[in-house]
Amino acid sequence: MNLSNLKPAEGAVHKAGKRVGRGQGSGKGGTATRGHKGAKSRSGYSKKIGFEGGQMPLQRRVPKFGFTNINRKEYTGINLNKLQELVDKKVVKDTITLETLVENRLAGKNDLVKILGGGELKASLKVTVHKFTATAKAAIEATGGEAISL
Repeated sequence: MNLSNLKPAEGAVHKAGKRVGRGQGSGKGGTATRGHKGAKSRSGYSKKIGFEGGQMPLQRRVPKFGFTNINRKEYTGINLNKLQELVDKKVVKDTITLETLVENRLAGKNDLVKILGGGELKASLKVTVHKFTATAKAAIEATGGEAISL
């Protein structure tokens, strides 16, 4: 090792970025590396999302299709096995209401709730929510419970 091969540690020295627009003598004056004319050469330019250089953008080339029903009601589905878990954890004994489901974070306070027939229910429960599937209602009543729609 001698003075001719000393170097700073890797990453210790940062080269300053090129100074543009500082006169013709610098070689980066005039257009300041932006080229001549066009939107990209001007101040205040920002490319719009999806812009394709004036070509019709993809999201406008692809046709619209389908139908969205503005009166659609969206229900939060809860399976029977989730209700059984609440009973197993001793959170509920015999009655499940909308408030119980909200407290246990199975539904939001403004949600419409529908009980689905997934899983198995062993406990006899009185369930009060907005809707039930036919299989869920049958399973709740088969265990001696009650399914009440709001």
